[in-house]
Order: sequence, then C-alpha cells, then structure tokens
Amino acid sequence: MSHTPGTLFVVATPIGNLSDASARMVSTLKEVALIAAEDTRHSQPLLNYFGITTPLCSLHEHNEQSQSVQLIEKLLNGESIAVISDAGTPGISDPGQVLVNLAHQKGIPVCPIPGANAAISLMSVSGFKDSYFLFVGFLPTKNQEKVALLEKLKHAAYATVFYEAPHRIKATIKTLCEYFGETRQVVLGRELTKLFEEVHRTTLKEAEEWISSNANRLKGEYVLVIEGLEIDTDTLDMTRHDKLLTELIEKLSLSDAVKLAVTITGEKKNFLYERALLLTSP
Repeated sequence: MSHTPGTLFVVATPIGNLSDASARMVSTLKEVALIAAEDTRHSQPLLNYFGITTPLCSLHEHNEQSQSVQLIEKLLNGESIAVISDAGTPGISDPGQVLVNLAHQKGIPVCPIPGANAAISLMSVSGFKDSYFLFVGFLPTKNQEKVALLEKLKHAAYATVFYEAPHRIKATIKTLCEYFGETRQVVLGRELTKLFEEVHRTTLKEAEEWISSNANRLKGEYVLVIEGLEIDTDTLDMTRHDKLLTELIEKLSLSDAVKLAVTITGEKKNFLYERALLLTSP
C-alpha cells in the first residue's frame, strides 16, 4: 500500500529571546508527528515553554547520516517531521542539510518555517553600505583549509559573516587581523537577542582590545561581519591580464614575467605578482 509522503518542515527557532518565536513555529511543532532536534536536552525547555508535547529525536553532526535515513522512511510512510537546531535556522552551520538533501532526492515536500537567524540579524545592524554579503559560518578547524579560505576572502569586495565560539574568539580575531588588516571594519555581535547582548563596531585591531577589556566577553556565542574591501572600479576585473601573464610565465621566470607585464600593461607590480602566483599555484 503506497502512502502520500509527509512534509519535512525546516523550522527556525529563537536564537535567544523566546518572544521572537512565531505563531507558525509553535503550530507547526505541535502538528507534526516528530521533531528532530540537534540536542533534545537543549530543545525540551523551548517545547515546554510553548506547551508542545510532540515526541523528540536527536539529529546532530555525529548521527546525521544514519538518523536521516530513518527519518526519510517515516516521511515516506506519510509522517510529517520538523527539524530544529539549538537556535536559529537549521542547515545554516547546523545539522539539517543531509536530511533536506535526501528529502529532495526522494520527492518529499520540504517547507521552510522562517524565523531568527544570527547572520541576518547582525548584518541588519552593521551599517555597511552594500546589502550583499558572503556567509562563511565557522572557519575550518584544519589550518591548511583555513589559510586557503582566508586567502580567497581577504580581497572580497563584499561583507563576510563568520560564527565563532567564545573559547576561540580571541585567536580568530587575531587570525582575521593578519589576513584582512588591522584597520578593516568589523561588527561583533555577542549573545544576540539575549540578556547580555552586545553589538560593537570597530576595527579588527581594536576588536582584540575590546574583547580583552571585559572577561564576560569571553562568554557567549559570536557573530562577526567584516566589511568588504573597497576596490576601484578599474580593478574589479581581476583576471583581465591573466592571458598575458600565462603566456609570459611559459617562457620566462615568474619574476621576469611580472616585470615585463608591468611594462606592457602599466599595471601595479603587486597586483600582477599576486595574479601570477595564483596562476602558478597547484
């Protein structure tokens, strides 16, 4: 006997202040057959607060693959399921992506229940002039991957959003300072929507001092928005001399190729040297 698949609801929950919960969030969590939560112990007080008695199961980074397969079976059998994270929107630096991907593959309806999101919340109060931005979330833990990513991001002409845990915030600010420069503007959001919320805009250099000036600032989750690099419109096409550089590098040393390219194009040496390094990197 075939069943009409249930619906997978991706439900945003408050990132701190419970008053940010939507009526649709509450009704959805009450109506589904099962709630898949990142941490059931963390989510239970939220459900208790709103009188939600729907059964819970765990869906976290350590069981996401196997648990998602089991949840897909329930959905295929007609049960509707909601997935929630500890705070904010699932699948955005939180578990949920694997389950959603499988649901799409199986033709199961997927429905977003929008709500709080820490990245969007901080971007809205950043005051940076451009509305577009890149969301990174947590930096890679492996140093090689982290360095490769930051090398790509440091010249970006758009704002970049990071998440960070309190025990790593000082080290991360120091690293960002090295790659983005001490004078780059940053907005720090600590404990957004919670009792001790702080939003502070400063430079990356001064951000280190701001965090160190108060021991409480080593507590609570952080969101960081780094302002994009201001680039002259004449230099937006970063690849315009790549063909010339490629041809010169085939016949000359990298140094000589750059010198000749400077003579031919009139471009700045540092710009052409960085392009040449990118073209010759493995």
